[in-house]
Amino acid sequence: MTQSAFANEPAIRLGFFFGIFAIMALWEVVTPRRPRVVSRWIRWPSNLGVVALNTALLRILVPTAAMGLALVAEERGWGLLNHLGLPGWLAAGLAVVVLDFAVYLQHVMFHAVPALWRLHRMHHADLDFDMTTGARFHPIEILLSMAIKLVVVSALGPPALAVLIFEVLLNGTSMFNHGNVRILPGVDRVLRWIVVTPDMHRVHHSIIGRETNSNFGFNLSWWDRLLGTYRAQPADGHQGMTIGIAQFRDPRELRLDRMLVQPFRGSAGDAPIGGREGGG
Repeated sequence: MTQSAFANEPAIRLGFFFGIFAIMALWEVVTPRRPRVVSRWIRWPSNLGVVALNTALLRILVPTAAMGLALVAEERGWGLLNHLGLPGWLAAGLAVVVLDFAVYLQHVMFHAVPALWRLHRMHHADLDFDMTTGARFHPIEILLSMAIKLVVVSALGPPALAVLIFEVLLNGTSMFNHGNVRILPGVDRVLRWIVVTPDMHRVHHSIIGRETNSNFGFNLSWWDRLLGTYRAQPADGHQGMTIGIAQFRDPRELRLDRMLVQPFRGSAGDAPIGGREGGG
């Protein structure tokens, strides 16, 4: 089963991506949460272009990726879970939770370290907030994220199938929690006790620093609540809040070529954690 899933991993991930993309696109059209500031025709070609670039880079540079490493770890007995003798279902569930926590910590780190914030701020420089924002990451950040994930997989020794489940979940929930979709307030309040909802994560994309420095979770909402980084609502409300960062407000910055060079332009600015580069 695992070997079969590994052989079909690209098709499985691609199928889920396009399926969730179609559902979220329709949902955003039917019940949008906020009016758009910039047309999809301006933003989407660049946001989806960087997705294609990142996918190609990972396939070329890390063809077997995290699931392949998990199979090797399982065969050679690497990692904690391969020595605990847990039932398969328990090991898989625990692995998904631990991997999600690792992504939360990584996200905090990319906000805390000025050099890493330079890379990550491309994600925050989008002037609107919709499902394509959830896949808008600089290629260097994507490669660093994969390196971190490989280290975690080596140390943890998760079942390979759990890694595939986690990857599909992370991709799907990233599109969901960046969705420009309206969810009934009562439903949102219940959902965000377990998962990160669009209204919860939108706060993280506020131009206000103390709000950007909150709600770091991508999948499970527990980490923000447990570690004190949870913020329920934006100060200006979801309709009144400004999306993005102060540094890149010109719509021309939404072009793919300008997105790719953003990390190398200007100072790190007011990174949400750690202050301005150089302390100035």
